[in-house]
Amino acid sequence: MANTPTSEPLDAPEGWAISLAQPRIERFSRQNHQLITIDRLLEAPETVIAAAVLQDFAKITPQYPGVRAPLDPAVCDAWMVPLAPLLDQWFGAAPLGWEMQAWFSIVTTPPGELQPIQCLPHVDGTDPSQIAMMLYLHRTGHGGTGFFRHRSTGFEALKAADFPEYAAALQADVARTGLPPAAYTTDGAPHFERTHVAPATFNSAVFYRGNILHSGVIDNTAPLPADPREGRLTINAFFRPVAAEGPRQ
Repeated sequence: MANTPTSEPLDAPEGWAISLAQPRIERFSRQNHQLITIDRLLEAPETVIAAAVLQDFAKITPQYPGVRAPLDPAVCDAWMVPLAPLLDQWFGAAPLGWEMQAWFSIVTTPPGELQPIQCLPHVDGTDPSQIAMMLYLHRTGHGGTGFFRHRSTGFEALKAADFPEYAAALQADVARTGLPPAAYTTDGAPHFERTHVAPATFNSAVFYRGNILHSGVIDNTAPLPADPREGRLTINAFFRPVAAEGPRQ
């Protein structure tokens, strides 16, 4: 897990340098959520894709509908040098710095094999200080990231205090209409409304608060190969403020 460096800046491993020029800041939905987009983040994206081919991908968590491989901690350490001050600027200062976790990720689960929870929008956690990044490294027919509003509660983002109300309302939704079909969510109907879409522009990265309801935009009719050169390859990262007692485990 990478922290904001406190010594001399680190150079990214060869081929992994990033460029943070001209970030675009936009707001979306009734709740004015912030989305940051940086185009051409990687200076050598094909080098990074070639590195992905050499990774040992595995199913790491039951929630993610695919396979992942962790990024080299040296990459995370190097990226945090330029990213930390921008995260402070965009999302509020982290007095003790930021920590980072990141993975190569490839969506591989066929729609018909999804678990019900994977057919709905989700949050990465209920802490609004956790920031998510998605870096799109594919040229498939699949899309980027969609953001959603839960119709019956109006929630677009979930804090810890909101979760019991949201969970009860979602359970009532399912009791009324049944489980969602085994498919990746598109417009969110009938229980969710899509409020915004970040397109999957090759080598673009988006940053947003991880407690916003969201989902990958997956074409339910298109193949989902596991080959990093052909599949829906992304780099997913989470950034958290370092806690006073030290890095989170």
